Amino acid sequence: MFLTRLEEQVIIRIYDVRIVKCNDTFGAKAVDDKSAAFLFFQIIWCKTLSIYMKKGIPHYMNTQHTHNSSFQEGPYSHVMKLPAGDLTVYASPQLFSSFDYKVFEMANNNLQIPGIRYMGYTPDVHVGVGTCIGTTAVWGMEDGYVSPSIVGSDIGCGMRVHLTNLHKDVLKATKLRRKLVKVIDKYLPMEAHQRGHYSDIRLEHIVRKGLHGLPNKYIPDSYTPKKSTSLTHVEHSKFSFDEEVLNLVEDRTWHRAHRQLGTLGGGNHFVEIQAIEIAEENRETAEAWGMFDGQVAVMIHSGSRAWGGAVSQASSSAMAKAMARLGLGSSDPRLVFAPLDHPEAVHYVHMMYSALNYAVVNRHLIAYSVREAFRDVFGTKCELRTLYDLMHNYAWEESHPDQGSVFVHRKGATRALPAGHPDNPRPYQATGHPALIPGSMGTASYIMVGMPGGQDNYHSICHGAGRIRSRSATKRLVSVDDFAGALGIGTDDEIVVNQASLESILDESPQAYKNVDDIIESVTGAGLAAVVAKCKPLAALKGAK
Repeated sequence: MFLTRLEEQVIIRIYDVRIVKCNDTFGAKAVDDKSAAFLFFQIIWCKTLSIYMKKGIPHYMNTQHTHNSSFQEGPYSHVMKLPAGDLTVYASPQLFSSFDYKVFEMANNNLQIPGIRYMGYTPDVHVGVGTCIGTTAVWGMEDGYVSPSIVGSDIGCGMRVHLTNLHKDVLKATKLRRKLVKVIDKYLPMEAHQRGHYSDIRLEHIVRKGLHGLPNKYIPDSYTPKKSTSLTHVEHSKFSFDEEVLNLVEDRTWHRAHRQLGTLGGGNHFVEIQAIEIAEENRETAEAWGMFDGQVAVMIHSGSRAWGGAVSQASSSAMAKAMARLGLGSSDPRLVFAPLDHPEAVHYVHMMYSALNYAVVNRHLIAYSVREAFRDVFGTKCELRTLYDLMHNYAWEESHPDQGSVFVHRKGATRALPAGHPDNPRPYQATGHPALIPGSMGTASYIMVGMPGGQDNYHSICHGAGRIRSRSATKRLVSVDDFAGALGIGTDDEIVVNQASLESILDESPQAYKNVDDIIESVTGAGLAAVVAKCKPLAALKGAK
């Protein structure tokens, strides 16, 4: 049996034989260790199959995946032949060699779901629950599956960027940046259990109609239709679904989700004030989007809060029971899935769309609060125009060349469409839409645009830097002084934060994440997307537990 070098690396990493150096040749001992590791891998796989047979759980070898015939492997793109099927990985050799072996175990589990046509990893991939963050997984519509595990618990989690008419020089003084952060903190609830300021909004309108369910007073540009971007410069402003499913939602979920509407949430959710640096090679695109060098922008990361969490929890439980009845399974009990036409799957998809409606409105209202704060500080002539809003945790139907309709899951993956793609929103048909990629606290973020070569990965790119260590490990290994140094605390270029104690958000320090520049290099090197602008942080606001 013959293996490619990268496949040999996967096998070695899965069984923790730490000898791969990504150099051009392997030594004699490496060959011996690789042979032993591969044999061990085969033994473990056989044991897994044995367990399946003893428990009466079906196992699947999905070897006939549909893949673009034009796909070419290269330094940043590789097809891995795992026991359960093919995995496409987009990453530089250096990033690839740093991957935790568990990401390949999880891929192998996911590839056991019947009928899967394609599975890909972006370079920010890291271990999640049931499925890695950084996954794109595709099924056909006629015999497809849906998996809450390959969507994620924060359904509709995503990014939003607003462009101001301010130049970064206005915020040169650290004292003014601190004032702005303090005022935003007043308008935007960020701490756990804080109630949102939007009790006058009817939640049933939001989950049914998305942005179209908002009262006009919360759409600041609704009275100037020719300049309006709130409803047009978004990936989707409304998802339609069978609203009868809402009758089954518990009262406590309605109550909690209503309280949290317009709130940030904790973890890696944030609001960041940034300064734009346009990439010279894509200046024309940037200017078409209304961007200029030194422009102050606001980047937001949040999701569907309690509503999406409740949908995910209830549907995962129901789907696990359905799997038992249908005789479905995998080697990971946290990986749940069901055929698209099964009642539990149908219910989940409809409820997922309600959560996507909630998520886009939640980010919109966060931006509304930030806008009010900016106007308090800089006056009523200060503008915050929507550049774009997109999601990176969801599943839906798409049409792809030579494949027709397919059901695409993205968990921690961003859709980045090129110019001319029919799914671009109308304002971005000629250029492609902005793809919003956050860095970590203290590092730059990126605004990108999809390239035609992205079709090989169903136009999915990274969703951020990607964690390299857990929250507990970060708190154990990174000091507050290290964190403060990364933020430039005490210098003229200090990245101002809203938390009085850095210890409360230490698990979100830059040291917890991969180098976002390396991630972007892999995306551009693979021809998936191009950089339009780099966004350098001026201030960051995060919620704490």
